[in-house]
Amino acid sequence: MSAVVVSSVTKIFNKGRPDEVAALSDVDLTVGDGEFVSLIGPSGCGKSTLLRLIADLIPPTTGTVTVAGKGAGKARKEQAYGIAFQQAGLFEWRTVLRNVELPLELRGTAKAERRARAEQMLALVGLADFAGHYPAQLSGGMQQRVAIARALAVQPPLLLMDEPFGALDEMTRERLQSELLGICAKTGTSTVFVTHSISEAVFLSDRVVVMSARPGRITASITVDLPSRDDAGRQSPAFFDKITEVRQALRGTPVKAAP
Repeated sequence: MSAVVVSSVTKIFNKGRPDEVAALSDVDLTVGDGEFVSLIGPSGCGKSTLLRLIADLIPPTTGTVTVAGKGAGKARKEQAYGIAFQQAGLFEWRTVLRNVELPLELRGTAKAERRARAEQMLALVGLADFAGHYPAQLSGGMQQRVAIARALAVQPPLLLMDEPFGALDEMTRERLQSELLGICAKTGTSTVFVTHSISEAVFLSDRVVVMSARPGRITASITVDLPSRDDAGRQSPAFFDKITEVRQALRGTPVKAAP
C-alpha cells in the first residue's frame, strides 16, 4: 500500500470570483511506504498547497487524495501523520516540553511515557536544556526545532514537512537532516518534504519531484541514489550530478550527457 496517492488533483482558490487563482493543475503523485520525497519548484508553484491537501487542511477542487489507503480526512482524524510547517505554531501558554507532549496527550498516552518521549525528542533537536521555557523565550530557529520535535514525538508512519529547517543555521540544519534520515530509516517513516534548497532535496530524498510555476504541475521526478547519506555523500560526484539534474529540471532544460 502506498503512503500517499494524489490523483488528478486541481486546486483553485476563490473559484468563480474575480480574484480566482489556479494553484495546482492535474497533479498526480504517489509516495511509497518508507519513501522520502521532496517537492521543489519556484515560489508560488503550489508546493505548500499540495502538502496541505495531503494533510486535509484544505480540500481539492477536483481529484482525490488518499493517505495509507484512507481518505485524507479520515487519516487526519486518526492522526496518521506528523506535520511541521514553516511557522512553528507553538502554544505560547505551554512550556516547550508540554508543546512536544501535546500530540501524545491527545492520543491518551500516559503522562510518564509522554514526558519521556518528549524529553527524548528535545534532546534530539538540541533543546533538552529548554524544556521548561516558553516559546516567547526562544529564537525563531529554536521554536522551529520544537515544532520538529513535536512532529516526531508520535513516531508517525508519515511526516509532512514544509521547509522545517529553513530558519536554522547551516550546521544545525545539516545535523537535523542526518537525524531525520536516521529516524525515517529506523521507523520506516514515509516523508513528503517541501524545500527551496536543491542540495537539501538531493541529500534527503529518494526522489525529488520538480514542479512548474503556477498553476503547479509535476514536470520531473528524479530518483536519487547516493553512495551514502553523510558528509562523504555530500562530497560525492553523484551528489553534485543530481544537483545539476534538479537545477536543469527547474530551468526546463535537458540534462547534458557527460563527455
